Amino acid sequence: MLNCVYRLVSPRTIEPVQVDVAVGPEDVVVRPTHLSICNADQRYFQGRRSARAMAKKLPMALIHEGIGRVAWSADGVFEPGQRVVMLPNNPVETDDVIKENYLRSSQFCGSGYDGFMQELVVLPASRVIALPDSISDEVAAFTELVSVAVHAVSRFGEIAHVRRETVGVWGDGNVGFIVSLVLRSMYPNMNIVVFGRNAYKLADFTFVDQTFLTTDAAHAPLIDHAFECCGGDGAASAIGQIIDTIKPEGTISLMGVSENPVPVNTRMVLEKGLRMFGSSRSGRLDFERTLQLYREHPQIASYLESLVGSVNDVASIRDIAHAFDADARKPMGKTIMRWNM
Repeated sequence: MLNCVYRLVSPRTIEPVQVDVAVGPEDVVVRPTHLSICNADQRYFQGRRSARAMAKKLPMALIHEGIGRVAWSADGVFEPGQRVVMLPNNPVETDDVIKENYLRSSQFCGSGYDGFMQELVVLPASRVIALPDSISDEVAAFTELVSVAVHAVSRFGEIAHVRRETVGVWGDGNVGFIVSLVLRSMYPNMNIVVFGRNAYKLADFTFVDQTFLTTDAAHAPLIDHAFECCGGDGAASAIGQIIDTIKPEGTISLMGVSENPVPVNTRMVLEKGLRMFGSSRSGRLDFERTLQLYREHPQIASYLESLVGSVNDVASIRDIAHAFDADARKPMGKTIMRWNM
């Protein structure tokens, strides 16, 4: 099948490429309709990754958050035109211990492999899931990001000790918002405290119990466990503040992506007997849990609607650049591309 793939070849330069794609008997062909820009895509587009990483990954189609309509399904599991979410992680093996999103052999769309900026996307049937009608296209477009939060909270449930009266979330951006929302849905009686740098962003966390500016963290209650959702330049100070605020034997979930190594006060990690674990990406089970949460807690969709920032009609490469520029200027929220390529 001939397909057009829109690949980033250098910072801010996208070129269309005609490729011949093999469609197997277990595959599904999806026509993308709504794509969501992630900070990881933005770092590639703007050339903020290291020269080594750019040389290793490009040329490559960006975007790993998106939905579409089924154009063709070999096994008949999906109906033509059915609305589906596309799973970017494609495992090529199974492991009894290591989850699919941590297997080094897994192929991830938009990181070393072409993402969803294509005319048509060919995926194994296991990498496609039907969406409930109750979720809008714009919110459904960033279901992958929600599934990452569901994955991290699920791991917290497996790793953290059972005293979970008060949990702190560091980060007032998209990830902090979604993690807090998933915590509220999965642990309705938990005292959730959010720490951030921007009062106007914290004002949107209406579903949590308390919010604090990080400059006022000394007045916050001690916490049993914590989620770090900052990354970048804010990761070091956030982790340091968490270590100061958390009770002994608490668990710290690291979710923020940092390009550079982050110093950690290991002396206090040892003295308090803390446990730190990282979470990244998600697997099919996390997507299924996310869609189940959408069905069981319809208020989640209402809160997620508030994250929809600009919605951009995209019918040309110039439109793609405009969407990425709009995303780079936003203070918060998700930038959605209505994909008409």
